[in-house]
Amino acid sequence: MNNIAAFFDIDGTLYRDSLMVEHFKKLIRYDIIDQKAWFEHARDTFMDWDKRQGNYDDYLEEICDLYVDSLIGLDKTCIDFTSDQVIKLKSDRVYKYTRSRIQWHLEQGHKVIFISGSPNFLVEKMANKYDATDFIGSDYVFENGFFSGTVIPMWDSVSKNTAIDNFIKKYNIDLEKSYAYGDTNGDINMLRRVGNPIAINPTKELLTHLSNDKVLRDITKIIVERKDIVYSLKADVDMLEI
Repeated sequence: MNNIAAFFDIDGTLYRDSLMVEHFKKLIRYDIIDQKAWFEHARDTFMDWDKRQGNYDDYLEEICDLYVDSLIGLDKTCIDFTSDQVIKLKSDRVYKYTRSRIQWHLEQGHKVIFISGSPNFLVEKMANKYDATDFIGSDYVFENGFFSGTVIPMWDSVSKNTAIDNFIKKYNIDLEKSYAYGDTNGDINMLRRVGNPIAINPTKELLTHLSNDKVLRDITKIIVERKDIVYSLKADVDMLEI
């Protein structure tokens, strides 16, 4: 008998921000890495986004490069400690809708699988907290207990597609009956693969692709969680240009 799976992205889909960014901030706060790089580079990009004058993806891309460079040479014990602090203090900052869906899938006996571009050492802890069946994140390679600077990414649609192929074989998954939850265009292939795609607070790029795809447009559920209400929309919803 084939199994039903529910594939979840984390950043922006379950967690309200980025686990990587939270970890970066924690490393700065504990004076483990120099905050100079933040103020010289990422701060201006963040302020542009915060004032809705810039693109959040641009901010994340810049932060990611700084984050990887800053981790080089740090020992795994230090990284594990600060990762534990992030999960302890921030892991409940999630979308209510997504949290409820994880619980529903677990109650149905479905395989709950986290697929995220955040570091594997953060994704693993988040998966354990929410009782996920399995998980995969970007693999940060350590040599002799220290981060080498090598990252095997899991933030793009191609990598996530390959990961799904591996999970299909591992758990004998029926994709037509399965679910996928994502928020950015990096999740597009994941959404295409399943019979029940759900986009949560989707970016403009993702929503545009969904509305232009004849198949996805008809079957994708758009969920918008804002303040104290959750909206369910169709993929052909009107987008306002401002």
